[in-house]
Amino acid sequence: AALKAQLDNRLFGQHLAKDVVLKAVLGFSNNPSPKKPLMLSLHGWAGTGKNFLSQILAEQVHPAGLRSKFVHLFLATLHFPHHDQVKLYKEQLQNWIRGNVSACPSSVFIFDEMDKMHPGVIDAIKPFLDYYEEVDGVSYRKAIFIFLSNAGGDLINKAALDFWTSGKRREDIQLKDLEPLLSVGVFNNKNSGLWHSSIIDRNLIDYFVPFLPLEQRHVKMCVRAEMTARGYPVDEEIVQAVADEMTYFPKEQKIYSDKGCKTVQAKLDIHED
Repeated sequence: AALKAQLDNRLFGQHLAKDVVLKAVLGFSNNPSPKKPLMLSLHGWAGTGKNFLSQILAEQVHPAGLRSKFVHLFLATLHFPHHDQVKLYKEQLQNWIRGNVSACPSSVFIFDEMDKMHPGVIDAIKPFLDYYEEVDGVSYRKAIFIFLSNAGGDLINKAALDFWTSGKRREDIQLKDLEPLLSVGVFNNKNSGLWHSSIIDRNLIDYFVPFLPLEQRHVKMCVRAEMTARGYPVDEEIVQAVADEMTYFPKEQKIYSDKGCKTVQAKLDIHED
């Protein structure tokens, strides 16, 4: 219930992601003995809420969220920058995960910028994601792994636009419309971090979660939420002004914000003066 309330109040325009993640987490947390860790792969353009959702999820498992010593965030460009060190990174990653799950079975691991991850690095975690009782005396089946990636964003945007063009409601887009596209697209995309990955090959990702591009009405929701979070009264003129400053695509129709809600905070700073 707490997770649902957080998602309803803080994540906008993502009916699919909300629905999938709620069901996945509920099923996983209610299962006294899951067969494998929960593995979610979140896809979509920047600013659509992937980071946000992973933080909300982490907070539900460990109240301190990203500040908890049981929640671990990896950034591809920071933690795995050099393509000639893939072998070393794989060893380090395995040791790190092994050590942390030994200390806390319900550890949460978030891998951001998966689209910038060197091919092969992420395959190091495959043994921990598989259907094993234990690996070297450690059970990983209560852990949660989350990938965040811009890869597949173009596929998602095209599908959303096709729905819009054919006069269908955005809310009618279902997971089955996008998930097969995503898993194949990401597997065959050299810039996805999951290119020809054994993790996909072995079907170890429980859900590919699509984040749809945001419309202006969703950007306005983000602005209102940010104003409320800052303790300001919501001023609709400022809400409209910030939303108008965003750039939208396609060029002619201008339906979707090309940065999602990513620059809302910075734009609001200017108007708040």
